[in-house]
Amino acid sequence: MKDKDIMDQFSPLALSRRAFLSRAGQGIGMAALGSLMPGCLGQSSLSSSMTGSGLLTETHHLPKAKRVIYLFQSGGPAQMELFDYKPLLREREGEDLPASIRGGQRLTGMTANQRAFPLKGAHRTFKQHGKSGAWISDLLPYTSKVADDLCFVKSLHTEAINHDPAMTFFQTGSQLSGRPSMGSWLSYGLGSSNDNLPAYCVLLSKGSGRVAAAQPLSSRLWGTGFLPSLHQGVQFRSGKDPVLYLTNPEGVSTHGRRRVLDYLKELNQHYHDEVQDPEVQSRIAQYEMAYQMQSSVPDVMDISGEPDEVYELYGPESRIPGTYAANCLLARRLAERDVRFIQLYHQGWDHHNDLPEHLAKQCKDTDQASAALVTDLKRRGLLEDTLVIWGGEFGRTNYSQGLDRGARYGRDHHPRCFSAWMAGGGVKPGISYGETDEFGYNVAKDPVHVHDFQATLLHLMGIDHERFTFKHQGRRYRLTDVHGSVVKGILS
Repeated sequence: MKDKDIMDQFSPLALSRRAFLSRAGQGIGMAALGSLMPGCLGQSSLSSSMTGSGLLTETHHLPKAKRVIYLFQSGGPAQMELFDYKPLLREREGEDLPASIRGGQRLTGMTANQRAFPLKGAHRTFKQHGKSGAWISDLLPYTSKVADDLCFVKSLHTEAINHDPAMTFFQTGSQLSGRPSMGSWLSYGLGSSNDNLPAYCVLLSKGSGRVAAAQPLSSRLWGTGFLPSLHQGVQFRSGKDPVLYLTNPEGVSTHGRRRVLDYLKELNQHYHDEVQDPEVQSRIAQYEMAYQMQSSVPDVMDISGEPDEVYELYGPESRIPGTYAANCLLARRLAERDVRFIQLYHQGWDHHNDLPEHLAKQCKDTDQASAALVTDLKRRGLLEDTLVIWGGEFGRTNYSQGLDRGARYGRDHHPRCFSAWMAGGGVKPGISYGETDEFGYNVAKDPVHVHDFQATLLHLMGIDHERFTFKHQGRRYRLTDVHGSVVKGILS
């Protein structure tokens, strides 16, 4: 058959009635399928989600924060040794936790079968600091110095009792994987304020405490779920290539790369016009962002030009790429460049045994750098519109895991009450919000659920969490699911 004949048989004018109905039926089916696929939007929503402006043409109300730096302490820091001072536990150390206090709470398999739950006090020195009088232990001497800049939340609680679902719950609003992370929600809604860097950046570090048993981290914690993949978190690594596959291969020039991307854009645009798959547009935007990042990422990652006093502020480890201190310094540099959501994960807080030794190491990793970040942002005029968060996925029990361990005691997971702190970005400085009972086991005043925390974060960014939704598979989803209330008591 001649080439002309081959083309003619696919011409619309050459279709029989049966062929036309068959192909039309397939098209209707594909359109229906496309409406159910993750990230499928109407054209107006699609175009806005691919630009720096984000989906929302304007915020629901005036935002207090422009960006977020989330210092996530993976593993669950022991609040009794850090912020939640409970002298009663020292007085009654070794006694069994009263059943009336425990209240039949579901426990992990690591302590559920213990014959007793011996109370364990924090063998640390606590003092009140600053004008606010915040109770902070001697493990955190640098944090103590910025106490009046911090808002301590001591009444957080969650339903998740194991690490993976608890971390997933904090980051995505669901214990089950597959939902968008909060950084992706913000990128999708607000877009980027910087054309040369992603709206959502991720930095990882491993701590000195229980490093061999650190809980694993999965990239789905900063994934987009059913949102367009353009909004996923971009992980920055220490070393020669901060972002994988960003560097041009040997022999490929910048001009050559630009030409290739231009041709790729034409091909992808042609394909999108045929199939109307929004992920094709997302791919075009990602290629373009990768090209821009080839110059912007090396610049932001090069901290060699920082003055010595900055290294002294963040601590000696700030000169070592990949450490928590170095990542805090990078977080400040990313904030200066208006990156929307900066997520740090620091592993090693899961202290089921040898807690005094390992907790001290973790605090040494993080204390100076965390306080330095708050100080550095404040003196540069950035703290006012940058929300800084420090906390983990849950807390630790007020009783010892295992019996008669002495100084080698540990604490199990405790979701019923735990602590975190926030600074800047529209939260009240120098306050402690919420209280636990005298045993440090239950919330006694002003509970803050994970969904309340997420609703408050969105509120500070100018977003009403109940109005910010995405339709997927016939249902409208939001970060806070069907729950959550803004914690007005911490708003400035």
